[in-house]
Amino acid sequence: MTDATARPRRRPRRPLLAVTTAAAAALVATLVAGPGAPGADAAPATFVHPGVTVSKGQLDFARGKVNAGAQPWKNAFDRMMASKYADLNRTPKPRAVVECGSYSNPNYGCTDEREDAIAAYTHALAWYITRDDRHARKAIELMDAWSAVIRDHTNSNAPLQTGWAGSSWPKAAEIIKYTYTGGWAGSGRFATMLRNVYLPEIINGSNSNGNWELSMMEAAIGISVFLEDKASYDKAMAKFRTRTAAYVYLESDGALPKTVPSQNLNTRDKIVNYWQGQGTFVTGLTQETCRDLTHTGYGISAISHVAETSRIQGQDLYGTDVGERLRHALGFQAKYEMGEGVPGWLCGGSLHLGLGPVTEVGYNALHNRLGHAMTNTAALTARNRPAGSNNLFVAWETLTHGDNPG
Repeated sequence: MTDATARPRRRPRRPLLAVTTAAAAALVATLVAGPGAPGADAAPATFVHPGVTVSKGQLDFARGKVNAGAQPWKNAFDRMMASKYADLNRTPKPRAVVECGSYSNPNYGCTDEREDAIAAYTHALAWYITRDDRHARKAIELMDAWSAVIRDHTNSNAPLQTGWAGSSWPKAAEIIKYTYTGGWAGSGRFATMLRNVYLPEIINGSNSNGNWELSMMEAAIGISVFLEDKASYDKAMAKFRTRTAAYVYLESDGALPKTVPSQNLNTRDKIVNYWQGQGTFVTGLTQETCRDLTHTGYGISAISHVAETSRIQGQDLYGTDVGERLRHALGFQAKYEMGEGVPGWLCGGSLHLGLGPVTEVGYNALHNRLGHAMTNTAALTARNRPAGSNNLFVAWETLTHGDNPG
């Protein structure tokens, strides 16, 4: 018997060894990282629709409250309907190439794209609450106009722009596709737009300030839900978990904040510089607190949106470090937004305020569902009601999430 004829008998052992090795590696990874670690699969076996930031149960609750004239939902609805985004005469302004430079210079289609996406979501909400077909048809008109034309995003802000607009589009699309009985013939082309134009621009993340990657992953996860793309959902969620841990500091992180490995922030000086020169780290501080609270609000909002989408899809992140970081980030920023004096050790004793309408989703989940007191966040949420839009990717969250048990 030759060696050539002997080898086939030994081959069956190799797959067994490979499986054993893989299983051992998986066990080690679980022991080191813990269950539910950032690299773990997160996509549901079956996606829930509508399921991007707002669920059918939440929509039904909001609709019932508005139709009953209950507050704060009726005022929130009225504010939405009085906005430019609810105008039934709105004309979409699609472009083949949206070019966005730093601080929107140049701005070739950037504002138009973001606001058309918010308008599509606004009309989708208006359809659901009023059952007026004109709003559903307007949402479809806006989505179809862009899916017929857009091919690319360019210039330095392309990833962020794609993330912002890409956060609103799937929220609108989910409501229309799964609740509007009049049909949407262009839904397939819209899905192709999200898959080919938006997802490739955002799915690999960013090493810029943390709000970039958080908004990009919000969009990637929302798009993945609409496309029912489990692989992209898992990839985006892993990046989101890593970035959230590196964006909001907890005392349990140690002497220095966590970092994103690809950024090579391997010294204290590099980390302090990345954290806007802030060298004292306290629970709830974010990587951009000392930049300004507006950009910090973008990051906090994206964290809350992803956590809410994940909860709807069956994996509740509010009980993990994501929820803990979100709770403390909201509370820390809220107390200064409400007027508490800024100590000298924090950002040189001065903060640029302007957190924005970003507290409703996280406050509802963490206070109303989980029972955390969140006194500062409660006060800011009440002051801002009814929350409107930041004209980028946040809109109407008192209406959709204010005290909403869904």
